[in-house]
This record gives sequence, structure tokens and C-alpha cells, in this order.
Amino acid sequence: MRKDGIATREKILDAAQDLILDRGYVGMTIEHVLDRVGITKGAFFHHFKTKDDLAKALLQRFADKDARIYGETRERAEKLSDDPLQQMLIFIRLFEEMFERLTEPYPGCLFASYLYELQQFDDETRGLIRESFRKWRELLKEKFEAIARKYPPQAEVSAASLADAFTVVLEGAFITGKALDEPGVISDQLRHFRNYVELLFRQPRP
Repeated sequence: MRKDGIATREKILDAAQDLILDRGYVGMTIEHVLDRVGITKGAFFHHFKTKDDLAKALLQRFADKDARIYGETRERAEKLSDDPLQQMLIFIRLFEEMFERLTEPYPGCLFASYLYELQQFDDETRGLIRESFRKWRELLKEKFEAIARKYPPQAEVSAASLADAFTVVLEGAFITGKALDEPGVISDQLRHFRNYVELLFRQPRP
């Protein structure tokens, strides 16, 4: 695909994402995208056969970006420490830093927007969402298992539930920050989770 074609495709995806986060999938129409990007229907259908085709491509792009962020952040944390607990604390802290730079509420998570209207999507799209959440769980579960082997937790908890808790905190903070119009909520909640993890695995003094 030519560079100008790639640029147009990305503009369509960007516009669709903004519209879905603002209006929901049902509220986003192809006409809205055309107006936002300033292209013809012919140009749109050159890149996407249907609205559903656009939805799948958009979700795949979002999933790939999330996976890249998680992977790169984990790699950074692992380079900064050899200790699994410190790696996890650094990992969470790096996410805090990402969201500390926000000057307005985070626009939202595309996965959440799709999940609110799940009946609109086919099994393939639903499966992509499920697989993305499972990948997040496995990536963090592996690290929490390594932590627990070295530092027995102070309360009964599973590595999988701790991995899911990170996602729950992050997604919940997106909603709360947007509802309250307070961008700082996300980094605050991540800090609370980091403190919880540190306390959970802190070893009692002899």
C-alpha cells in the first residue's frame, strides 16, 4: 500500500476510535467518519468493506498497541532490576508516569466501549477482546508467581487474581477519572495498587 493510502487508512481508524469513545459503536456511522476525515465513500470503501470490517481493524490495532506497551514496559522494568518484586513495582510505577502527564481525563478504553455493546459484534471480534485480556493476565501472572516464590504473600491470593486486579484498577480508574473530570485519578489508583503489592509481599521482620 502506498504511503498516502496508509496515511488515509490511519486517519479513518483514528477518527473512528474518537467517535466510538465519544458516541459508542452504534452512534458512530460511516458518514460521521467521512465528515471527520474529509474523504469520499469511495475512499472509505477502498480501505474497509463494511463498518464491521472497520471495527475489527480498529480493535486489532488497539490490541496490538496495548500488547506493545505492556511488553515494552515489562522489558524496561526487567532491565532496571533483577528482583521480581522490584520489577513489578517498577512496572506499575512506569504506568503511573504515563498517566501523570495527562492534562485532561483519559478518553477511555476501546475494549470497554466494545464490551458495552458486545451484541453488535461477531464471535471473531469478541474472541479478540477475550484473548487480549488473557494475554494481559498471563504476562502479569508469570511475574506474580515469581514474586510469590521468593516472597510469600502476607495474605492468601492467587497470581492470576493479582494480574486481573491490575487491569481492574486501570480500567476502573479510566471510568472514574472521566466521570469526575479528574485526570489524576488514574495515576493515584495505580500508586495505591503499587503500595498494596509492596505491602502484600513485604516480609515480616525476624
